[in-house]
Amino acid sequence: MKSKKAKESLTILTDTVLPGETNPLNNLFGGELLARMDRATSIAASRHSNCICVTVSVNHVVFTKAVPVGSILQMEAKVSRAFSSSMEVFVDVWKEDRLTGNREKVNEGIYTFVAVNDLGRPIKVPQLIPESKLEKERYISALQRKQLSLVLSGKLAPKEATELRALFE
Repeated sequence: MKSKKAKESLTILTDTVLPGETNPLNNLFGGELLARMDRATSIAASRHSNCICVTVSVNHVVFTKAVPVGSILQMEAKVSRAFSSSMEVFVDVWKEDRLTGNREKVNEGIYTFVAVNDLGRPIKVPQLIPESKLEKERYISALQRKQLSLVLSGKLAPKEATELRALFE
């Protein structure tokens, strides 16, 4: 199976915030934003694996700024690391003011997907080749996040989490 570059999975979804998607403060519901992020990351995972991909977890989401009605939202998702059948996908969310064109980052998240066959069973995915400095940073930290998740779920002994130990030595 041929390895793929991170940029091959890049997915950019652009949308606008409508009144029916907002809370009483006229800001986008958090759940609505999570669904949009899930769509973008799902497409990125499918582009990397060329398979059906299912969401396994949402590992990290940060709501840093409100997104008012009428804003233009852009989700930029890219696979940050591929394991055996799973992939970590990082998504950055940008808000654009339609009057000024100014953009600011309002959110980010880390999703994990598993590639599956038609029967829903996990299948192997291509390894990832990070190129940019940010891709390399996210690639390294993805293994740390995976090991932490495995330790917390009891599937990996803390002493076997070599990437995590390196953080504290």
